[in-house]
Amino acid sequence: MALTREEVLHVATLARLSLKPEEIETFTRQLNDILAYVAKLQEVDTEGVPPLAHVIPLSNAFREDEVQPSLDRDESLANAPEREEGAFVVPRVI
Repeated sequence: MALTREEVLHVATLARLSLKPEEIETFTRQLNDILAYVAKLQEVDTEGVPPLAHVIPLSNAFREDEVQPSLDRDESLANAPEREEGAFVVPRVI
């Protein structure tokens, strides 16, 4: 099923796109190429192939959360140029 120039213009109108005349021809050709490729993909036998979200297997790359000892507050503030009430003092950002 090939798209016509008028159908491409209709889709462009729905998408609120203004196309130049040379762009209309380019997009008509490109969209027809895409539709032809999709039609070719529909010919492939996929019987017995499970649906996939990704073409490669993915697994969670995060580590398990484990409680670990952290720095003592005084130790972490030891090299702070300025501190106040147990916290770092930084320049105001507005």
